[in-house]
Amino acid sequence: MPIRRSTKDPAVYLYYRQEDGRFCCVVAKHLNGDGFIVTAYLTDKIKAGEVVV
Repeated sequence: MPIRRSTKDPAVYLYYRQEDGRFCCVVAKHLNGDGFIVTAYLTDKIKAGEVVV
């Protein structure tokens, strides 16, 4: 399951999981040791960004 850092905001991470040939992407923002989910969506490809894991 790849995790990428957003190219626009370094505090935003995109968590991917493959489901039925597509990817479920959960977008989370990490601030001051806390984090929260911004949104989640299905996509056909993984977005560009620094690979964290």
